[in-house]
Amino acid sequence: MRTTCRTAIEAGDLTFACYSMDQCVTGLLLRNDLLDAVWRESERGLDFVRKTKFRDVADIIVSQQRFIATMQGRTASLSIFSDAQFDESTFEAQLKGDRNPVMICLYWIVKLKTRLLSGDYAEALAAADKAKALLWSSTTEVQLLDYFYYTALTVAALYEKASADEQIRWHDLLTQHREQLREWAENYPPTFADKHTLVSAELARLEGRDLDAMRLYEEAIRAARENGFVQNEGLANELAAQFYLKRGIEKVAHSCFRDARYCYLRWGALGKVKQLDERYPAMEEQAALRSTATIGTSVEQLDLGTVMKASHAVAGEIVQEKLIKTLMMIAVEHAGAERGLLILPHGEELRIAAEARTGRERVEVQLQQASVTPSALPDALLHYVIRTQESVILDDASTQNQFSQDEYVRQQRPGSVLCLPLVKQAKLMGVLYLENNLAPRVFTPKRLAMLELLASQAAISLENTRLYRDLEEREAKIRRLVDANIMGIFIWNLQGEIIEANDAFLHLLGYSREDVVSGRRGWRDLTPAEWRDRDERAVEDLKATGTAQPYQKEFLRKDGSRAPVMIGAATFEGSKNEGVAFVLDLSEQKRAEDERKRAEEALRRAQTELAHVTRVTTLGELTTSIAHEVNQPLGALVNNAGACLRWLTAHNLEEAQRSASLVIADGHRAGEIIGRIRALAKKAPPQKDWLDLNHAISEVVALARSEAQKNRVSLQTQLSNDLPLILGDRIQLQQVILNLLINGIEALSGVSEGPRELWVSSEKVNGIPGESEQEAFEDKSLAETKWTHVLVAVRDSGPGLDLNGIDRLFDAFYTTKSQGMGMGLAISRSIVEAHAGRLWATANVSKGALFQFALPIRYEQNK
Repeated sequence: MRTTCRTAIEAGDLTFACYSMDQCVTGLLLRNDLLDAVWRESERGLDFVRKTKFRDVADIIVSQQRFIATMQGRTASLSIFSDAQFDESTFEAQLKGDRNPVMICLYWIVKLKTRLLSGDYAEALAAADKAKALLWSSTTEVQLLDYFYYTALTVAALYEKASADEQIRWHDLLTQHREQLREWAENYPPTFADKHTLVSAELARLEGRDLDAMRLYEEAIRAARENGFVQNEGLANELAAQFYLKRGIEKVAHSCFRDARYCYLRWGALGKVKQLDERYPAMEEQAALRSTATIGTSVEQLDLGTVMKASHAVAGEIVQEKLIKTLMMIAVEHAGAERGLLILPHGEELRIAAEARTGRERVEVQLQQASVTPSALPDALLHYVIRTQESVILDDASTQNQFSQDEYVRQQRPGSVLCLPLVKQAKLMGVLYLENNLAPRVFTPKRLAMLELLASQAAISLENTRLYRDLEEREAKIRRLVDANIMGIFIWNLQGEIIEANDAFLHLLGYSREDVVSGRRGWRDLTPAEWRDRDERAVEDLKATGTAQPYQKEFLRKDGSRAPVMIGAATFEGSKNEGVAFVLDLSEQKRAEDERKRAEEALRRAQTELAHVTRVTTLGELTTSIAHEVNQPLGALVNNAGACLRWLTAHNLEEAQRSASLVIADGHRAGEIIGRIRALAKKAPPQKDWLDLNHAISEVVALARSEAQKNRVSLQTQLSNDLPLILGDRIQLQQVILNLLINGIEALSGVSEGPRELWVSSEKVNGIPGESEQEAFEDKSLAETKWTHVLVAVRDSGPGLDLNGIDRLFDAFYTTKSQGMGMGLAISRSIVEAHAGRLWATANVSKGALFQFALPIRYEQNK
């Protein structure tokens, strides 16, 4: 089958490669190989099959692993497949019609076999019935042997307590199964004779043929032993022991029980051994009284009590340092080694965790964390064992062998060498290296069998000590976290109770520990009504996933005030009713947030007030221009009204009507001027709307034109006729434009030579001239969007800007005017930036100053 697997992989036939992986495990189990070795084979196969996503074959191997784990005592009990990684009922629930019937049939055969060995005969019979319904799918499977063999033994175990009708039916079934086993046994006795003989012994027992039964039990035991079926030999001894014990032949029964126990022990079925010890304690006591074996005694003659005690000694240690010392002492003593090394993985490298040497009176063990070097042990041998996860014995390492060229072997010329992998579920937990330089062939295969039993338990114990150490470290960290009182922590249940709480949580709410843990104050009682719905959503998350993501809520303090908190929670592993919650006090953050909001509101009010002041101040500076602007339509209105009266006196109604129309137009014109001034002067909150920027500029230019004329300034506009509407506050943007115009007029008023010219322009541009969009905006979401801009420029031919102070122009309270407030440009920049734009100043190309601001618009709007 291994050859099949290699050939199939080379040919790219993954289906047959997977089948051969399953058949390898099946063959090893039927051959009764050491369970730990079969487990390693199953792990390799399962890893390959899962990578190929062949679910049905994977589940066949998982079924076989459940049998191994149960026999080894790693499941919850000998009567169930479940453990921390596997749930029997969940697995069986998916064995439905859409799954491969062969896989389902083989699972029930494995369960039949397991329950028979555990003594749960009713469950074994139920599994047999389910397998029988699917036998049509598995007529070529070798597991049919197990079906006929274990079904017959199950029926034989239940026979005496069955009804008369059942006994008749079951007697026929026993006869049929015996005949099938007889046919196979005649075909090839080495494989099938012990099974056929044991079923024949059980049938003779039920028919009252005791002498035949005794003879057949003995034949079944002998056939199993001679052909290497250690598990079947154990089962035959166990059934024979029960036969003799029921008939009062206790000495023979105890002898058979001890032999059964030893067979199961050699097989690696420590769970089955434990069951026998619990059911027949007298047998264990007799085994313990036997003399202790010496090194050199064959494995069949070793004191099983000593082996079990050694295994229990290793299994009983949960502190890694003590476990290592115990393991090394037992391994060196029982193997007859002079020196031993334990190599354990440490991160990505291997390190020597301990070295043991045989002294005059005892084994000395030295713990260390030394690097693995060629001077410590054969490097090639170590890496071979790591790669293959197989034990290696060198009877005489000084003679020619595959590791003869290794530096350590050439220089040290060791005698007997044994290198043993410590493997748990196909994961290498460590390597045990043993050496004896006094004699060759010290480490015999039979001693290896005993050491492999010990190694199997050692691998499990090493993993357990690592987990225990990690658990202790985690618990210590959690304890430090709880005691540090960095945050509130309490343990809860879903009934609303607080089981325990740390000082930080109690201090936060002002309660004593007795107040909360007594049940008088549960976490639901401490939650205001408006937050309970949010708590219930968190509870649903806990039930579904085991965690509740952090969220903000409030707790009620003892004094009635409220504590704002951030809380997260998780259930304890293995529990859906209890868990731990972590509570972060947000009181300081809440106060800081409130202070920040109050400061922002005060700043906003101050900015509004200052903006209003600057508008009013600017308008005050335009008083003459405003009066002139208003007087123009008022004077025209008076003149046109007088003309209208004269035309009426002259009875010229047509001219009178035209003059009256001019009166109305001049009245509207005066009203519009007054409205613009009032709008600009009023203290109104920002109101953004779609607006025509050119129209807004024209209105401000009209207000400032008289002031420009008074100062002999030529005010000109150059407005683009294709500007799109932009989203903005009309009043605020007009304030910016007005401020820039007045600044320009004032700068030009002191010019004694040359023209006094002031230009206002608008245009549509891509980006901001001289600056990328990423630099122009702090808001990355805006910068990542494709924009164009509307650019407004105010340039003058005045004396220009002081380049040393140009960076401070927009700072609050900085001014170059003798009567200035220093707020106009600062407020103007804040207004433009609030519109996601930018305001800046540069020197004009010829002379004077240039102030520009750009406002963004979406590219689609330009389209």
